[in-house]
Amino acid sequence: MPRMLDVSDEVRAEIGDEEAARLLAGESAPGSYDCTSCRTPGDSEQERTSTVLFIGDETAVLAFAHATCLPSQVVQVTEEQLQGAVRSIGAVGAESQQQVPQAHQPQYVQQPQHVQQPSQQPSNLVPEQAVLGVTSGLVLIQNELHPALVVEPTAPVARPGTLGSGDDFLPLLIEQGFMPLTELAAVPPVLHGWSVLLAAGQLHAVLQPNPNGGRPVAWWQAHQPLQVTDGWRAAANKHQQVLMFAAPVGSIGRQPREDLMRDALDKAAADGKLVAAALPLAGI
Repeated sequence: MPRMLDVSDEVRAEIGDEEAARLLAGESAPGSYDCTSCRTPGDSEQERTSTVLFIGDETAVLAFAHATCLPSQVVQVTEEQLQGAVRSIGAVGAESQQQVPQAHQPQYVQQPQHVQQPSQQPSNLVPEQAVLGVTSGLVLIQNELHPALVVEPTAPVARPGTLGSGDDFLPLLIEQGFMPLTELAAVPPVLHGWSVLLAAGQLHAVLQPNPNGGRPVAWWQAHQPLQVTDGWRAAANKHQQVLMFAAPVGSIGRQPREDLMRDALDKAAADGKLVAAALPLAGI
């Protein structure tokens, strides 16, 4: 039976016209599936379904999502991330027609979580010896909860190619389109081209535009994928975006509770040490 599948030109270019035709005809696409975004059941015979192709260094995995959750797209991930996603949902192998991953989101609800990784990825924002601390959680803005990431390096971030002890972390992000905040009174504007990648229910990376064109590249990448909560995932799927807040070293710190995290964010904003943007879920 034909499937109600959306196959983008980008996905078609990767899998070929023949495989795309087989998918649309229902020969290689499942009827029912678990949405790679919201992780709830879907049925490609009854509702519009997006094909999402995750590509690693050697492996490609074709996943399926409700069209209302994600558009059909290609997402570049590392081979390690992709294999981890395959293992985490019990899949075996690495052919393009296997249903597997899932892209986007994070959380910091009752117990904020910290993930710190060497920032080996930014093309024009590379901390010298700094590690990016990433806390995920929910923030309340205008009486509504929003999924968020709070990023703070462990050392000053120098502008690439410069010497000295200055901290250019916020200026570099502002140049990328992040907005300075003086208070958390409204949701920051969407920063198109950036996105948050979640695969198989775990946070894998924050993606930024590729300076050389083509698919986005990782700005921050989790060494060990961060598990996200159902509450955070529900908020992320409701808003279809994640708020990312960034502050220079020493501005936020490791806060054990959500209320303390919010206090630290408010203080950083009042001190002129906070930038933010809304990042689409696995947006390209």
